[in-house]
Amino acid sequence: MRKGLPMAPRALRPFAHRDYRTLMAALVVSVFGHGMWAVAMVYQVRRLGGGPVELSVVATATSVGLLAFVLVGGIAADRVSCRRIIVSVEAASLTVMSTVAVLALTGAVALWHLAVAGFLVGAGAAFFFPAYSALLPRMLPAEDLLAANGMEGTLRPVLQQAAGPAAAGMVVAALSPAHAIAGIAACHLAALLVLTTLAHDRRYDAHLPPGRQRPSVVADLREGVSYTVRTPWLLWTLLFAVIAVLSFIGPLEVLLPFVVEDQLGGDAETFGFLLAAFGVGGAVGSLGTASLPLPRRYLTWMIMVWGFGALPLAAVGFVDGFWQLATLLFVVGVTGGIGQVIWGTLLQRRVPPHMLGRVSSLDFFVSLSLMPLSMALAGPIGEAVPLWIVFVVAGVVSPVVGVVAWLAARMARDEIAHPLDAPAAQPEPAADAGP
Repeated sequence: MRKGLPMAPRALRPFAHRDYRTLMAALVVSVFGHGMWAVAMVYQVRRLGGGPVELSVVATATSVGLLAFVLVGGIAADRVSCRRIIVSVEAASLTVMSTVAVLALTGAVALWHLAVAGFLVGAGAAFFFPAYSALLPRMLPAEDLLAANGMEGTLRPVLQQAAGPAAAGMVVAALSPAHAIAGIAACHLAALLVLTTLAHDRRYDAHLPPGRQRPSVVADLREGVSYTVRTPWLLWTLLFAVIAVLSFIGPLEVLLPFVVEDQLGGDAETFGFLLAAFGVGGAVGSLGTASLPLPRRYLTWMIMVWGFGALPLAAVGFVDGFWQLATLLFVVGVTGGIGQVIWGTLLQRRVPPHMLGRVSSLDFFVSLSLMPLSMALAGPIGEAVPLWIVFVVAGVVSPVVGVVAWLAARMARDEIAHPLDAPAAQPEPAADAGP
């Protein structure tokens, strides 16, 4: 039994570690700010007279920033202090949001300002997430990683997709989008102040196994790509994610506000609370997964829950009540949370530690590679065809592709050969990455 947390539930055990508590405190405030941006950005675009096409441009800029730098961010996480990367990203986010807030409050903001800000937000995420993924296994013992992933998976949707959007919706409705953006800047300031107290631990900066020399940047990237391509469960999950993201991210991010207005007669506050339902679902799925042992068929659970969990999106275009739409989004959130916790633990337990930053960045790059296209297409398609058709396609594509990925990677056999519930399970060496 752990000192300081007697009889602690499984999901709370990582909080016995001081640096983890510090990191999570900063993450809570920062992610809350990112959740506010999702709503503040939409209604700042609308206030400037923008429609679906203009919103697509601004939303796409964030995805482009992420994709443009995520591979660089992964290499950096395996070569540079992960602590310094995280602190630097928070400082940059504070600068960007403070600038946009001043422009918006003074009436000088333009659409291109929002697009640039979105691009920089995406670029910051490209460095933050690989560094966070690589830092966590150095900060916590292996037996606490599932709980930590579950806690992050619980807090992130609650804050980024629920509390943050709901708060921003209320601020926008009561004041203006500019005031919501000022609140985002305050969040990043608070997170930066907390992060400055993170310990300077050598383990957070160690990147190579003993006796290995640092290869070139190109060799680093080649090693990560080679491992990913030669590992079937990893490769096919990422291919599944590419198609899934293309089919539903654009409709959710760009077209859902118009569903709210056209079918529900709602406003910014309604949109914020619907995103909150999606986020709460993700939190419920994450917390439930973290609080229970992983099923032996963890790959099957992950791919099928992710795939068939998108089916409720097919009904989005046919509902005209708030609670109906909120329920659909809640279910999608639950299934997404379950899959994400299993996936995060899978990477940390089966990928060699010295490659975790690069593989995590490749995960982001490959799975989100079509996000800009999805964002860019959603607006024009939403104007050309009825919205219900777009959401039906979004709901049915993922289950089909999920089954294909499960069969092609032979996941049923792989999960039995590599049980994650074994206490002594270790990451697979790169030399054994073949089928």
